[in-house]
Amino acid sequence: MPSCTTHRFMNFKSAVITISSMVCMLVHSLHAADPVPQNTKVLRDVEYVPGGGHTRSFDLYVPEAKPGVKIPLVIWVHGGAWRGGSKDGNQALWLLKEGFAVASVNYRLSGEAHFPAQIEDCKAAVRFLRAHAQEYGIDGDHFGVWGSSAGGHLVALLGVTGGVRSLDGNNDTPNISSKVQAVCDFFGPSDLLTMSSQDAFSQVQHDDPSSPESQLVGGPIQQNVDKALSASPVNYITPDDPPFLIVHGDNDPLVPIGQSWELYGTLQKAGVKATMHLVPNGGHGDHFDPKEIGPLVRDFFAQSLKEKK
Repeated sequence: MPSCTTHRFMNFKSAVITISSMVCMLVHSLHAADPVPQNTKVLRDVEYVPGGGHTRSFDLYVPEAKPGVKIPLVIWVHGGAWRGGSKDGNQALWLLKEGFAVASVNYRLSGEAHFPAQIEDCKAAVRFLRAHAQEYGIDGDHFGVWGSSAGGHLVALLGVTGGVRSLDGNNDTPNISSKVQAVCDFFGPSDLLTMSSQDAFSQVQHDDPSSPESQLVGGPIQQNVDKALSASPVNYITPDDPPFLIVHGDNDPLVPIGQSWELYGTLQKAGVKATMHLVPNGGHGDHFDPKEIGPLVRDFFAQSLKEKK
């Protein structure tokens, strides 16, 4: 295992590999190799932008339900430093057995397009799924989102920018809302400009031109302040935002835990319902106990998305 000093000077490619591998540990710890129940309706590689191809597509899983019953949806947004990863690393499939439909989305990565392309794509996916909710048998009024790392950042943005038209992109469905009703953010960045100041033992130099954050906005974040501000969820929070569950390891070497505390504090100050769950000795997705984390996520989405009987 390389030393912290060696990691401090790791190049960007290595950082992406490290992030992806750590998130994969969490993925495999939370669900079995083949968790899709029988009689689940599966749609793969559905383009949510006409001509968007694989880059802008999603997979959808809808469990069997009684006739006329609409099922709440949880949308998984993958991590990978905004540069890697794909919808194939779907961490949420185990929720099918808990009575949720699950979608997993791809979005343009930073090597193809800079911010705000990523959030524009996620919003387009939400609008497409909502527009086709009746066809798919899902409840268009109860959408939750869940993501880790870069995916955590994007789901947080989805949660706080439902009414922000400047991030809609080329919206060909202006009458369809991109608002979501619940956000589960696993160790996602929330304020790109404070990441370095919060970092005591980072493996990534966040202000460096090669950092994931700088690659996301198209240049060093401290030299692209306006872009960094526009990409930071903490700058959009309003009292009508949906409930948040935030989960972060206290030994995360890639995204400072201060990012989640900052997001949590800002949500609390605005009066938004938010829960901050600290994982003792948890890293960037590793050392998360599935027996603890699974029920936490399940109960959060059940309370936020399922109709009370």
